[in-house]
Amino acid sequence: MCGGLAGCAAVTVTNIPETMKTRLQLQGELAKADANAPKVYKNVLDVFKKTWANEGIKGLQRGLMPAYGYQILLNGSRLGFYEPVRHGLNRALGYKPDEVVWYTSITAGSITGCIGATLGSPLFLIKARMQAYSPVLPVGAQHNYKNGFDALSTIVRSDGVAGLWRGVSAAILRTVCGSAVQLPSYNYAKDLFTRYGLLDPNSFWMYLAASGVSGVVVCAAMQPADTVLTRMYNQPTIRDPVTGKTRGALYTNPIDCLWKTAQAEGIKGWYKGTTAHFLRIAPHTVITLVANELITKEYKKYIRRD
Repeated sequence: MCGGLAGCAAVTVTNIPETMKTRLQLQGELAKADANAPKVYKNVLDVFKKTWANEGIKGLQRGLMPAYGYQILLNGSRLGFYEPVRHGLNRALGYKPDEVVWYTSITAGSITGCIGATLGSPLFLIKARMQAYSPVLPVGAQHNYKNGFDALSTIVRSDGVAGLWRGVSAAILRTVCGSAVQLPSYNYAKDLFTRYGLLDPNSFWMYLAASGVSGVVVCAAMQPADTVLTRMYNQPTIRDPVTGKTRGALYTNPIDCLWKTAQAEGIKGWYKGTTAHFLRIAPHTVITLVANELITKEYKKYIRRD
């Protein structure tokens, strides 16, 4: 509950750069890099200006409601289960439960990230498709849904229930990359600041500084997987003439997406939208982790009341 609320607080602010990031990642998909080729969007600021001018705040905040649901499932699992899993791993390996051990921290982050990504995958699928849609300046495949419920019913009708988890392997890869470093880097930064007496371990400034460090680390670790996720979720689907099953028209799995992107666009293609990603992930990490600390602290006070 605490983790989910913290994620919702963050995504209210960061859904706008997430929309900009999504559109930049889809621009020029699988097209040979050409400096002279016309682009719909020049950079992250251009995405903001054009989306605001043509679609208003509604366009910038596309997919916000599915994003709330996704944050509840993702961060409710990732933040809520992280400490119990880490403590359990520490005990199993003979360490103190609260001791910061890098490999148990990374393992715990990866495990809880997988849980959250799997549970939240249908909502991220809907969110990504809604954010990619633009009635004026489209990039990538376009999916026009009235709202989140219309998206769910449309996908189920066309692809079956399994279609809601299309691309979940990319979601797991992305979330593992982020979760494996987010909380470990946050806890390590807190431990470092405390050890050298730089900040009060229970102060707001400690939470802010440590989460800022974590945001930079997360952005660097997640970017290629984040591009893969956006493209796999947004790709059009076709019915396989041999098996009769619905499948992605462009990519079969995350490795295939990475490979095809590199072939067509170079390694730079993996890093499309990095600026927008940082503008999203840095404040998202800061707000999520700070809010989680503050909400959890109040929750603990509440359950211990006389």
